[in-house]
Amino acid sequence: MSSSHQPKDFLPLNIAILTVSDTRTEENDSSGKLLVERLTTAGHRLAEKRIVPDNIYQIRAIVSKWIADAKIQVVITTGGTGVTGRDSTPEAVQPLLDKPLEGFGELFRFLSYEEIKTSTLQSRAIGGVANGTYIFCLPGSSGACKTAWDRILQVQLDARTRPCNFVELMPRLLES
Repeated sequence: MSSSHQPKDFLPLNIAILTVSDTRTEENDSSGKLLVERLTTAGHRLAEKRIVPDNIYQIRAIVSKWIADAKIQVVITTGGTGVTGRDSTPEAVQPLLDKPLEGFGELFRFLSYEEIKTSTLQSRAIGGVANGTYIFCLPGSSGACKTAWDRILQVQLDARTRPCNFVELMPRLLES
């Protein structure tokens, strides 16, 4: 068996969680709690968790701080990806991305369609890379976070996933 087909070891990542909401608190942040539970159960480390109002500049400030921190490898936001006037997470994050991962939002909506049918059109979930940090912006519902984590992120953030995964690309994200 060639070395490229050898199973790799699990590599725990430092993941920051940002809940975007005008109404959620630590007590009722079910989506943030779900993501923390999922990532720690998978063996990753929670780098930081915050709740921020749905304000483009406050969102951008926190995400910018996290992508500037070399210890944080992944940022996951939940909330603010809908189409109402206050939903501004994609607008806050997109200007920060060095490379968007269009396939993330496309795959999320495809998988979400199986669960909520055409209502998935209201989701503007996005993913990308900024300063060598992966960023994924998920809808605010715990169901959407469960779908994104269980069916996409858990496997792509695991170095053992074949034929390829996000983790194995990390050493090369800052190449020029």
